[in-house]
Order: sequence, then C-alpha cells, then structure tokens
Amino acid sequence: MKYRTLGYSGAYVSPICLGTQQFGRWVDERGAHEILNAFTEQGGNFLDSADCYPIYLPNGSEGGQVSEIIIGRWLKLYAKRDDLIIATKFSAPMGEGPNNEGLSRKHIVKAVEQSLKRLGTDYIDLYQAHDDYPNVPMDETHRALDNLVARGLVRYIGCSNFPAWRLMKSLGLCAKHNYVSYVTVQGKYNLLDRTEYECEMMDLCQEEKIGMLPYVPLAKGFLTGKYHRGVPNTQSLRADDVIKLYNNNRGWKVLQLVRSIADRNAVSCTQVALAWLLQRPAVISPVVGVNGVEQLKEVFGAIDVFLPIEDMAELNRC
Repeated sequence: MKYRTLGYSGAYVSPICLGTQQFGRWVDERGAHEILNAFTEQGGNFLDSADCYPIYLPNGSEGGQVSEIIIGRWLKLYAKRDDLIIATKFSAPMGEGPNNEGLSRKHIVKAVEQSLKRLGTDYIDLYQAHDDYPNVPMDETHRALDNLVARGLVRYIGCSNFPAWRLMKSLGLCAKHNYVSYVTVQGKYNLLDRTEYECEMMDLCQEEKIGMLPYVPLAKGFLTGKYHRGVPNTQSLRADDVIKLYNNNRGWKVLQLVRSIADRNAVSCTQVALAWLLQRPAVISPVVGVNGVEQLKEVFGAIDVFLPIEDMAELNRC
C-alpha cells in the first residue's frame, strides 16, 4: 500500500478512503462488516463517516447516527483502533431546535461527545466541519476545535464544502491565534464536476499543503461505465439522480473518453476515473463508497494504475 500524508500533518492514510454513507441504508450491518474487513485486509486504513449518515432511510424518514454505530460495533469485534484513521463530520441538522446543527461551541461539544459514544472510541482522528455556517463567528468554532485537540478527543481537523476564501480566512485566523487549523478539505470533485475545486480551491490546497478528499469521485456511479445512452439502468439505486445530473452531451462525451482510455490500458472505467483523481494536484484520497466486496476490489485496483501523460492530458482537457 502506497500511503500518503494527511495534508500537512504527519499521519499516513491509504490512497482510497472508504466512505460509509451507504451503511444502514443500502448496505446492512453484516455487509458493512464484510466491506470493512476486506478494506483493512487489503491495507486500507482510512474511513470517513458523519454523524448524519445515512442522511435518508428508505422509508423517507431522516437517518443519521447509524453509520457511526455500525463502525463502532465493527471496531469492537474486529479492528485494532490505533491502526486506523477514522474521520467523521459534524454540523448537519441532528434534530429539532436551532442548536442541533452548525459550528457553534455548544453544538460542537455535544456532537463530538455523541460521535465518540457511537463509534465506541475515545478519540477521532479527523474531525470535519460538514458545511460552512457563516453566521457563526469563526473564532468561536476554532476555539472549540482547538480545545478538542488539546483534550485529546480529536487528533486533526478538516472541513467540507467550504468556499476557498472562507478556508483561507480560517487559516489566517488560526495562524494569528495559534489555533490548530484544518489539514484537509472535502469537496465534490470528479471528471464531470471540476469547476468548484479547480477554480480556486486547488491552488489554495497546493500553496497551503491542505489535502483534498474528493467525494462523489465516480459521479454517483456514472463514471463506472455501467450507464449507456438511451438505455435505462434499473439496477442502480441512484439512477434517477445520475441521469438528472449527467445525461447530457458533455457527460456522454467524457464517459466515452474514459471507456477508450480504459480499453487501451486494460483497466476498468472506475479505475481510470479514480487514477485520474489520484494524479491530480493536492488530492490525497478519494472518498469512495461501495456496496460490496467485489466493488471494493475494483476500486483498490486504481491505486496501481498510473495513467500515461497523453491520457492524463486528454482527460484534463475534457
């Protein structure tokens, strides 16, 4: 396994981060344990969750908490805690009332205590603000997070879905007051969703050595190659979302290019899409969710795929 540093920190993580949003929704607990066991057996050590996962359950009710609970039970049964880098997120709505979400000190303290309990651990390796809340004083948020690190409840902090200017402001505030600062940022990034990251955030991450953790790296499954123009995909649980987002000329053009590159390199479309990300600036570890062990094996195969310069150039231009 070719481990990578977690941003500018000294911690090492696998180049594939196992996303767990599907646990408790599309993957039951037994299936989740099988995936987690296979992931660690192959050298994976980086897990990503959130207190609100799964966001929605099949009956339409709000989810939450289940993913962390499943990971916690698995940890107790199978894993060596110190071998893992466990990331989770906070700030999403976790109930009724104005203080059950956000980046206030009140919510942060409550959220970390509940996540620790669900995960069955006494510390979180990477604690991430799930979304930006500009109405909360940034100093209040960072004082609270700095205190969590000082208490040993959290090792590193990260953020998700922040605009570049807000992340830069945060880094400046932390430097001024000597607070612990964000080492990673999560954002939507794949061959079809590029503007948000590449416009400003990519340069910022490179300059400040912030690690990028792309989510939806396979465009919700579109880039796996299982979709075909004009052919409905009734087997995909996310087919409606995928078609709504990517059923357009650009989407099919990019997918055709991915298929061509996959064929000439004797790899899968999934592996091309992930290998491209792993060769992009500041990207550490794409956050990939899988529904079974076979999907996980294919995803891990991307680690050993190094796309030729010509293929990278074509993909970068698409």
